[in-house]
Formats: sequence, C-alpha cells, structure tokens
Amino acid sequence: MTANILVRIMKNKGNGARNLGTGRTVPEGRGELVKKVLLLAGVLTIFNSALLGQTVELPRMIHHKGEPGVYMPPQEVPQGMTEIYSSLGSDPKNLYDYIDTWLVAGPNSVAGFSNFVAMPFTPKSNAHVLAVRTAVLWYGSGAEQVNLSIYQDSQGAPGKLLAGPVTVTNLPKAFSCCQLAVADFSSGVPVNGGTQYWVVADTPTSGQGSNFLGEWASAVSPVLPLSADADRTGWVTFSGNGLPAGDVQGTIP
Repeated sequence: MTANILVRIMKNKGNGARNLGTGRTVPEGRGELVKKVLLLAGVLTIFNSALLGQTVELPRMIHHKGEPGVYMPPQEVPQGMTEIYSSLGSDPKNLYDYIDTWLVAGPNSVAGFSNFVAMPFTPKSNAHVLAVRTAVLWYGSGAEQVNLSIYQDSQGAPGKLLAGPVTVTNLPKAFSCCQLAVADFSSGVPVNGGTQYWVVADTPTSGQGSNFLGEWASAVSPVLPLSADADRTGWVTFSGNGLPAGDVQGTIP
C-alpha cells in the first residue's frame, strides 16, 4: 500500500485568498472568511490501486487562532430525557474545542467542495433517541442551516438512513462557545445497546442549504497534542483528538 499526503493551507493574498494546495484563488468576499482560518488541512490518501482501485480524499480539519468572541450558555436538556451518549465536556463553559474543528461544507459553498462529517455513538443499552445535540457551528457564509440524521453502521461507516434529515436552523456561530445545534427526533428512534450508530451532518446536494459553510467542533478531552508545519509556514500545535463533540438524548426503557 502506498500513500501520498496533500496538505492545503489557505492564506490571504492581495485581492483574494490563495489555496496553496490547488493554486486556485478565492474571490475577495471569501478572503475575509479565510483570514480567520489558520489551517485548512486536506489529506489526500492514494491507496494501492490493486487493493481499492480508487482515490479516497479524507475530510478537512481546521485550526483557529484566538479566543471565542462570546460565550453563550448551552441549551438545557429537555425534561424527561436521559443521556444515551456524549462526547461533550463536563464544564458547561468548555463543552467543546472550537479551536480544532472539522470543516462542514455544502457542494455550493465558498469552499468549492462538499465536506460532511459523522459522529459515531454506541448506546450502552436499548433506547429511543429523541434529540441529538451537536457542536456544529456556522461561519456566517451560505444558508444558516445544516441537516442532522441518524444512520446505521456499515463496516465502520454510516450505512442505512434510520431517521432524518432534520434541518436545524439558528445555528451557533463559529469562534464562540457553548451553544449547540439541536435536532428533534420526537417520534423516537429505536437503537440497540452495544450497536454502533452515526450522527451525520450534511447538506442538500442542491438548492436551499447546499451553500452552507461551517464546522463541527471536536471533543475537549482527551487532549492528544500534535504539531504540523504546512508549506513551511511554521509549526502549529493542535489537538489530535478529532472526535466530533455532541450528545444523544432520549429514553431508556
């Protein structure tokens, strides 16, 4: 097996931001957004053609500079619900890592490509999912909406759709903490204890919402420090945890 790694970093260059990985120039309006992004790393893995016969591009992770502009308390868990799964922090003022995040982008976003992310969860016992709360944040570009769905597992990846998509609007903003994007599954989604499922954040392929640009903040613990130097711009240390932050709420029979 062979692998090639392509690291893309976006910087503000004059009249636009230039993606050094692809050589494309991002128009002026996009440059303002990119200024706030320190690292947009796209890892392109080329597998042995005899093994997979295809090219697989892995999702982009973002590392930001600075502190959140505003703190907003998280929404209360609806009365009568029980936590089925959580990767959120225990401190309500530090629920998720807004510095190291996963890019979530619709195909018509200013990113120029789609990038969807999924959070795995495994209930400890049989349950009914009534709500999913995720740290999906909106950049302020494109429609302020994202789709959240629940999928079965298929060989370690999202498989068959179980419920959704639920279109979530009025999203928390990037560079802030600690509100959540909440999807209501009030009819109840039955899940089995010990079985892995997935919460998927994505957008429509076209039309309203397909231009969404945002991110899914990662879990605050455990902290797994890594460091990278992209395009010889200097070393950047970030958390290598990478697990999307969120929780799953419902009832346990």
